[in-house]
Amino acid sequence: MSNSTPSLRRLSYAMVALMMFSALLLAWAALQKQESTLAIRSVNQGTSMPDGFSIWHHLDANGIQFKSITPQNDVLLITFDSSVQSAAAKKVLDRSLPHGYIIAQQDEDSQASAWLTRLRDTSRLLG
Repeated sequence: MSNSTPSLRRLSYAMVALMMFSALLLAWAALQKQESTLAIRSVNQGTSMPDGFSIWHHLDANGIQFKSITPQNDVLLITFDSSVQSAAAKKVLDRSLPHGYIIAQQDEDSQASAWLTRLRDTSRLLG
C-alpha cells in the first residue's frame, strides 16, 4: 500500500504539469493569431462601393495574398493573414482606387491589446 501513494502522487503531478502545459500552448496559439482587416467605404453616400472583383484584380496584380473579400452594409471588408499584408494592400488600393474612398486598417491585435490593457488597469485595484 505504501508503493501506491508515491505513484499516485507522481501521477497527480504529471496531470497538473500536463494541464499547465496545455493552457500555455492554448494561450500561445491565441496570441499568434495576427489576422488583419481593411475596410473600404465611400466618402459620399451616392458613391457605390467598389466591387470585389476589381479589388481582387489590383491585389493579385501586385502579388498580395488575402483571405476573403466581404461586403457588409456599406463597407467592403478585406481580411489578410497579417498586418504587413494589410498595409501593403492599403498602399496599392490608395494608388489604384479613385478618390472618394476611405481605406482603414482594422487590426485584430488592437482588440487583444485593449483586453490586456483592461487587465493591467484592474490589477492596480486588487492590491
